[in-house]
Amino acid sequence: MSDQNDKLKNLKTSSIDRRLSIAKASLLAGTRWAASSATSIFSSEEEKEKKRKKAMKEQADYLVSEIGKLKGSIVKIGQMMALYGEHFLPEEITQALNTLNNQTVALAWPAIKEQLVSQLGSKLNDLTIDHEPIGTASLAQVHRATRKSDGLELVLKIQYPGVADAIDSDMSLFKNMLKLTRMVPQTREFDQWFDEVREMMHREVNYKVEAATTRRFAERLRGDSRYIVPQIIDDYSTNQVLCMTYERGVPINSPVMLSLPQERRNLLGEASLEIAVREIFEWGEMQTDPNFGNYLVRLSDGNNTLDRIVLLDFGAIRQFDEQLLKVARNLIISGYHHDAEEMVNSMTGYEFFDAMPLSIKPDMAKVFLLATEAFSTKENNPDLPAGVMDDQNRYDWKKSQLHSRVMQRASKSMASRYFSIPPKEFMFISRKFIGAYTFMTVIEAKTNVRKMITPFL
Repeated sequence: MSDQNDKLKNLKTSSIDRRLSIAKASLLAGTRWAASSATSIFSSEEEKEKKRKKAMKEQADYLVSEIGKLKGSIVKIGQMMALYGEHFLPEEITQALNTLNNQTVALAWPAIKEQLVSQLGSKLNDLTIDHEPIGTASLAQVHRATRKSDGLELVLKIQYPGVADAIDSDMSLFKNMLKLTRMVPQTREFDQWFDEVREMMHREVNYKVEAATTRRFAERLRGDSRYIVPQIIDDYSTNQVLCMTYERGVPINSPVMLSLPQERRNLLGEASLEIAVREIFEWGEMQTDPNFGNYLVRLSDGNNTLDRIVLLDFGAIRQFDEQLLKVARNLIISGYHHDAEEMVNSMTGYEFFDAMPLSIKPDMAKVFLLATEAFSTKENNPDLPAGVMDDQNRYDWKKSQLHSRVMQRASKSMASRYFSIPPKEFMFISRKFIGAYTFMTVIEAKTNVRKMITPFL
């Protein structure tokens, strides 16, 4: 853990402080930009492009290093833009924003304690709280605790003071900053995505909603021994503190996972994808952040217990309307049948598809057929690469390299310009599936996805 001296004593949440820091950064980036443009007037086109890219990278890195010093919602906005921005931001910016994740510094204990006292008052005396956080993020940090009366192990997710109030002004700041640097095309899509990120930010700091969602998912999975959802403890939860039971487990990418027998990894892989399938076919809402930190695996103790997936974070949740769900289900079913014509027919009833020229649909259908390859069989899918599926229809995730094949196919496809800014809802659904696909690839699972999905169809 970082040394006490590395920790922040307090947050720059006053909007004046933040505005000044960012205005300064944007202005400097803007002047660098102008200077680099001026020096390239007499260069060849190719030289110009090279210089432009270099200047843009320097700009973006500089801006991001300034944002990293601020903490709070501006950092989270940057992270969300990195996650979704590949569709409307230049590559140099998303690459720089991607480094924000690694810059999170913890807030020192006195500042956290002050926040806890203001939120929980005398109830704080019921708990023994570790001063060192077990996790830090841009909007909150997580501390372990024990209830003195019965030794119950808890975690407290403590929101940084002031971040919720700063979201709207930080969003405007961020937008102005990108405008000032002239690095981003100002389009309607850009504005829509900005609004979407703003909404996601507000949901992310709403702990009442997160508690309710956690309970809903816990209820849905209660009878299924393959999953664990933490229990919310109301006594120590407020608008800015979320208290739940501490659930132990190992990270998905920990070496011990690969030492498990193949069969156990296969079952875990299946369970991870089944959640995404049920979200679309049964529940109509999705936990949209498939970040590995949101999952742990509690390994079996050998006495008839299964390995179980611990589902941790329900802050990023998204409800979908019935029409979109119907389209998403139809796309999956067409992939299950591996039928190109059926796939084209499934691409209707949704504005994004309805506005698309018919001539492009067969091309895009191929992208969807490839993305749902694991749902097909050797019998109905002649395009399956050799060796990725065995005779029991078990799909080899590591061998299949599916994600990179889909990306290649999509970028070569003439439909790729239609994909340049896909609808937000589609992004969330595809992100979730990519998350599950990656989960299975990392643990090298071989799963009969078809058998798992059949009951839902």
